[in-house]
Amino acid sequence: MQLKRLMTRNVTVVAPDTPLREAARQMGVHNVNMLPVCEGAKIVGLLTARDITVRATAQGCDPQRSRVRDVMMVPAIYGEENQEGDEAARLMQRWRLRMLPVVNRSLRLVGVVSLGDLLGNSVVRGHGRRTGRSVRGRHRSSS
Repeated sequence: MQLKRLMTRNVTVVAPDTPLREAARQMGVHNVNMLPVCEGAKIVGLLTARDITVRATAQGCDPQRSRVRDVMMVPAIYGEENQEGDEAARLMQRWRLRMLPVVNRSLRLVGVVSLGDLLGNSVVRGHGRRTGRSVRGRHRSSS
């Protein structure tokens, strides 16, 4: 299934000049761990909670004075609205993202898709709905 059928269209974004403290507040208010960084409707980077907690802290950033641009992931990682869900899942796995911005052909942000959206719609091959069976011990060697 294509991302345009799975994505959420109403997306909270931040600008590159947004203070880190405000970006962290927005993540808390909207209960997300990633915000697309946009200039207008064009995506220019990604800011994850990990960027704030690990990268900003390691660099000694002051959350009041430091800006999103100081720690954001550049270039932006994104999926395209006509991309299939399993391709997006592989991209998310590679970059360890739980949410992926979705752009149109003009590279304008049009939505976001979460790993839960992909798994909940059984888009990711090999990841169907839970059946309640335990898979512990499957890889034990028989002696």
